[in-house]
Amino acid sequence: MPDTPDTDRGLNMLTAAIQMSSTPDKEENKATAEALIRSAAASGARLIALPELWSCHGLENAYLEAAEPVPGPTTDFLGGLARELGVYLLGGSILESVGGSEKMYNTSTFFAPSGALTAVYRKVHLFDVKAPDREYLESASMAPGSEVVTADAGGARLGLSVCYDVRFPELYRSLALDGAEALAVPAAFTLQTGKDHWELLLRARAVENQAYVIAPAQWGQKADGRWTYGRSMIVDPWGTVLATCPDRDGYALADLDIEYLRRFRTEFPSLLNRRPEAYPGGA
Repeated sequence: MPDTPDTDRGLNMLTAAIQMSSTPDKEENKATAEALIRSAAASGARLIALPELWSCHGLENAYLEAAEPVPGPTTDFLGGLARELGVYLLGGSILESVGGSEKMYNTSTFFAPSGALTAVYRKVHLFDVKAPDREYLESASMAPGSEVVTADAGGARLGLSVCYDVRFPELYRSLALDGAEALAVPAAFTLQTGKDHWELLLRARAVENQAYVIAPAQWGQKADGRWTYGRSMIVDPWGTVLATCPDRDGYALADLDIEYLRRFRTEFPSLLNRRPEAYPGGA
């Protein structure tokens, strides 16, 4: 199916933020993801987003073996689904192998309805923290990305990010200034941080950038015993949560009304009211 023509811009875009509880088994996860993508498409979703590390998650010892190049088999699988179903598809993130290195990228990919891979984003901010449940050191096995990436999603410009990125508002302001009208945050938030910070951070990024936020997430207990928070959601530019997924596999489904967003930005022009000359470094 061809990409959406420019005449479709400004229309509502029904969007699905998929929630999964992925395992270390890539084939099992692919089957689950395909079923959820097909269900979302059958519900009318035209933009569908998978969570962080949907193809392999929950056991770090399995990550290096699961890593693959981009483009590669998993992106071929996603591109084929996007083409067959005629949807824009955000491939959450997968483990991307780095030639000659034991480190990987945590990489988000985006596909047009033609099946073409049109954007690749590598997670910039790595999760190196002492969380309430355990210590995490993502940089031990992952390399950071270094680029801000947006993609044409037909009815809107989509800004790409992954999970821990959501704590760094400067990334999202850069995306908004680069034209993003919707912000994708595929994630695997811990249960302990998620219950207090997940919705708060997503709504803040939506309000301060006057953008929709699409946040597909991992949920449930993982193979190594830790818990992820879930509660995949879609938030509008006012900060209103339009849809949330309960504690199970499924998806949050909501319209992105791009005409409303553009009108809101015109009537309440906080992005235009910025004064970079007054900020340290001109940010």
